[in-house]
Formats: sequence, structure tokens, C-alpha cells
Amino acid sequence: METIQENYLEIMIQSLQKKAEVLDRIIAQNNRQTDALKDPQLSVDDFEAAVKEKESLIEQLDLLDSGFDRLFDKVRDALKRDRSQYREEIKVMQDLIRRITEKGNEISTQEIRNKDLAVQKFSDIRKQIKEVRTGHKIATQYYKNMMNLNYVDSQFLDRKK
Repeated sequence: METIQENYLEIMIQSLQKKAEVLDRIIAQNNRQTDALKDPQLSVDDFEAAVKEKESLIEQLDLLDSGFDRLFDKVRDALKRDRSQYREEIKVMQDLIRRITEKGNEISTQEIRNKDLAVQKFSDIRKQIKEVRTGHKIATQYYKNMMNLNYVDSQFLDRKK
């Protein structure tokens, strides 16, 4: 007969497995963001959609973490007391946590790379906007000058001799 602690441990293992899956999806999403940031035809809507997708994945991670923490608080004493009885479950959780940590490190590296790409991308966009504004200003000045080219100011003749 399974004890409540064994049920909690099984749920915790499932939670860690789901967390690993969500982290894999975040890694894939980061790769898509990297490709998008390297694309010169990147639209703001596409980039925003990618960010929203990643936000929902992060929310899932937060839920999984909080659920895991609540369960761990319930079984902490039993794990300390009967460590040898739950040796196999503890080993599985340790392996999962190790994999999750590796994925977290990979995500951190991706985030740094994507941040640098985003800063460069937005810098390029600002430069393009400045060039467009400058070009528009020059065209407007040229147009005004050309309109004044054929215009002759009124002149007064002095008829006194």
C-alpha cells in the first residue's frame, strides 16, 4: 500500500518532468527569437507574439515551481527521517533537477545572446528612423526652395529724379 508521501513524491517527479518539458519549449522559443532577431524583415508583431508565447511558458514554470514547493514542504520531514526508504525516488528527482539546472543554464546563455541581438536590432531601427526623418526634412526644404525659385519679390520703383 502506497503512503501519502509516496504519492506526493510521484507527483513531484511528474512536476519535475513537466518542468523539463516546458524548459525544452522555452529553449525552442529562444531559438525562434534568435532567428527572428537576425531576420532583417522582422515585424514588430512577430517579435511581440514570440515574447507573449515565452511569457505563457514562464507562467507555467512558476505554477509548477510553486506546486513542487508546497509538496516538498509536506514531505520534507518524512524524506529526512526515512531517506533510505525513498532512495530511488530521491535519485530520480536529483537527476531531473540536474537536467533542469543544465537547461536553465542554456536558457540563461540564450537570453544574454538574444538581449544583445535585440539591442543591436533596435539600434539599427533607430538609425533607419533617423535617416528617414533626415531625408524627409531635406526633401521638404528642397521643395520649399524650388517653390521660391520662380518667385520674385515685389519691387518699388523710385520715380523721383
